Amino acid sequence: MRFDTLIRNGMIVTATDTYAGDVGIHNGKITATGAGLPAENAGRVIEARGRYVMPGGIDVHTHLDMPFGGTTSSDDFETGTVAAAFGGTTTLIDFAIQYKGQTLRHAFDTWMKKADGKATIDYAFHCIITDISGAQLQEMKSLVGEGVPTFKLFMAYPGVFMLDDASIFKAMGSAADSGGMICMHAENGGAIDVIVQRALAEGKRAPKYHALTRPTTAEAEATSRAIALAEMAGAPVYIVHLSCNEALEKVREARDRGLRAYAETCPQYLYLSLDDMNGPGFDGAKYVFTPPLREKWHQEKLWQGLAKDDLQVVSTDHCPFCFKEQKEMGKDDFTKIPNGGPGIEHRLSLVFNGGVHGKRFSLNRFVQLVSTAPAKLFGLYPRKGTVAAGSDADLVIFDPDEEQTISAKTHHMRVDYSMFEGTRVKGVPKVVLSRGRVVVENGKFMGKPGSGEFLRRQNPARI
Repeated sequence: MRFDTLIRNGMIVTATDTYAGDVGIHNGKITATGAGLPAENAGRVIEARGRYVMPGGIDVHTHLDMPFGGTTSSDDFETGTVAAAFGGTTTLIDFAIQYKGQTLRHAFDTWMKKADGKATIDYAFHCIITDISGAQLQEMKSLVGEGVPTFKLFMAYPGVFMLDDASIFKAMGSAADSGGMICMHAENGGAIDVIVQRALAEGKRAPKYHALTRPTTAEAEATSRAIALAEMAGAPVYIVHLSCNEALEKVREARDRGLRAYAETCPQYLYLSLDDMNGPGFDGAKYVFTPPLREKWHQEKLWQGLAKDDLQVVSTDHCPFCFKEQKEMGKDDFTKIPNGGPGIEHRLSLVFNGGVHGKRFSLNRFVQLVSTAPAKLFGLYPRKGTVAAGSDADLVIFDPDEEQTISAKTHHMRVDYSMFEGTRVKGVPKVVLSRGRVVVENGKFMGKPGSGEFLRRQNPARI
């Protein structure tokens, strides 16, 4: 038995199993798992004693090199994927944006060019649809057949991204017919716009008003409406970046009725709250993203949702803008602060720290949330999302006991602050492999730009 690489004496962890053993890798694939695999013919042996060997993380919600609000997110497909790799993420799914009047194909081709020659880990795309006509509905079916089976729609940002209910319903019908799935930004954008304009008229322009003008009721109402439209269309729906208990209750109710309703949350909603927006001066701008931060009590509700499978995935919604120059564009008007925050690098450690060390859920549930469920829901399983013969050798050797303090001084994202500055986490990726190639080891990046591959995905699976 010949291995290019043998990972030896680790504790192998999947969404369903935990066992001591070795992992043999050949030609970028896992070819064997088990105890006592022969080392004599291995090109390289990596010792993993005392550490977990897990499938690489899959982040299904990132925005790299994305134009927004007169600027562009600060991480491109090189810097963003390097940071992801340091955090144990080996696959990401970004968003190709179709602007009004464009074809979906144009959007897809544009984002493929952004990633080409830069991505250091494997990647795929959802397509954001902002303009629906008969042509786009046909294009949806074509893209599903080409391995792009998921599409994002917005109920927020009127005049920019927001679609009306009729357009959403048509898109859901098209997705249902072709086996695809709609990812929904669920907030009542029309009502929020009225509240925002009222706040501006009253002179309320500080960053905290970004959160105070986007009530939880607006998210819950839109979540309920998205699920109702999906039910009528006979389509699955995936609620992105769910932030509050009221919206979580809508997803829970739908799942209890047997609907194919899914949802993700993000580390910022698990660790941060409205209190963080009350910092000195303009500091609250660091936490301007949408949906906004909520009152602190929502955090535990979201952790419980993850434990009980009312929430299926933790993604990041990584969309970084530097505090200086970019966030400061909205210094006198919160509506002009670019929406987004940096998080791609620390997802695994934050979820492990709060979930496993926090005794909220098991080690296997952790793997399910950050890797296996994303792989299944977004058509990548079993190529990705597990440790098994035949799967890609996307692996993380993870030290469950090492501690790390998150800081902009040491992170690898191309942004001048951290949302989690000073947060102490227990559980750190030590060695990261992408298709059998070591990309992170001993705190150093060992990969290269352009080595990431575009992934054609299967249709979403029911989980």
